[in-house]
Amino acid sequence: MTRLPEPVSHGAGARDAGVHVSRRRLLGASTSAAVVAAAAGLAAGATGGAGPGQASPSAGPDAPIDFHGEHQAGIVTPAQDHLHFVALDVVTTDRAELAALLRTWTRAAERMTAGAEAAAGGLVGGGPHRPPEDTGEAYGLPASGLTITIGFGPLLFDDRFGLASRKPAALEELPPFAGDQLDSRRCGGDLCIQACANDPQVAVHAVRNLVRLGVGVVAVRWSQLGFGRTSSTSTSHTTPRNLFGFKDGTSNLQAEDPEALTRHVWVGRGDEAASGSWMVGGSYLVARRIRMHLEVWDRTSLQEQQEVIGRDKKEGAPLGRIREHDPPDFAAKGPDGDPVVPARSHVRLAHASRLGGIRLLRRGYTFTDGTDGVGHLDAGLFFLAFMRHPGRQFVPMQRALAGADLLNEYVEHTGSAVFACPPGTAPGRWWGEELFA
Repeated sequence: MTRLPEPVSHGAGARDAGVHVSRRRLLGASTSAAVVAAAAGLAAGATGGAGPGQASPSAGPDAPIDFHGEHQAGIVTPAQDHLHFVALDVVTTDRAELAALLRTWTRAAERMTAGAEAAAGGLVGGGPHRPPEDTGEAYGLPASGLTITIGFGPLLFDDRFGLASRKPAALEELPPFAGDQLDSRRCGGDLCIQACANDPQVAVHAVRNLVRLGVGVVAVRWSQLGFGRTSSTSTSHTTPRNLFGFKDGTSNLQAEDPEALTRHVWVGRGDEAASGSWMVGGSYLVARRIRMHLEVWDRTSLQEQQEVIGRDKKEGAPLGRIREHDPPDFAAKGPDGDPVVPARSHVRLAHASRLGGIRLLRRGYTFTDGTDGVGHLDAGLFFLAFMRHPGRQFVPMQRALAGADLLNEYVEHTGSAVFACPPGTAPGRWWGEELFA
């Protein structure tokens, strides 16, 4: 049995240690003691500095991320550069079959996030007359900071699998919002898989192999590729820009603020009394596909763009301020007596001070999906946000934005879903084990 490399979340990454442990080298580790020793030596040099699901600040982009921990990786993990997200329907009615798939997925995810093939046999398992046990497109590539996060949709808790009594009260379908233009082919799902990595091929490989392992049990409902993270989730990152050219996620929650994460992101012991404790330490994920009308935006004056967002385009500072992280002054008036930060600007309406302290951990990505057939780009923001209770956090925030936000002239929401992401696992355990117990 091939030994997996130890994740380097608590110390130097593969590049820093002078060792590049790729899938190709790992596959050969069963017959090469030198490679096993190198991987073990890499782990032995790891020391404290990062929590579960996080890479050390000194780790390079190729380094593996801890799969196991109190929380799933891919939530507070500093956002990687690429995303492959997929929502799936469960096509079996056999509870044991679904539970077995979740066990299989967990083992495969452990391997792939460590930089290994999806199964021990890899490209040659089963011999020449059977399909390989790994699709092979990531063979020879490093772990690339891959994280794989799973979630359960509301419809999984119908009468098919005897889970109705375990459905969390917070896991409800999102209500309709003013201005929604939702495409049913981009909404919902019994399960979701979020794969993030610093190499797009590694992220696509992860989803492809989990879907392959689920044939006959699950089927793809919809999926989304993303590039260019649109929110900073760590103080080690600078704030990125979205396709409108504005810095996005300046006031986002950060991985280095555990008290805020406990308050706003992680499900607590008193939150899910009716459905049991299986979601304690987990989080709820809201996914929204937001198309941006770039052609209209690009013909809009700089002044109007800045008034719509409520920030300076170059520096990212709130209007009337100098630096990006200066707090906005919503009481400030201009020479004309109007607010310096317009009353219907995006920043003003979405600010925690205007929403009773509501905050989310945003983790979105830019997407471009070709054209719409009439000469316009089908591009925008794939909004992902983690929170403790969607009905008390995302719903009031989106209602405030949907009703008045000046930005609505330039965007439309075309896809929507909500999922319950269970807590992390320990070695030997599997995703959703407590739910199916």
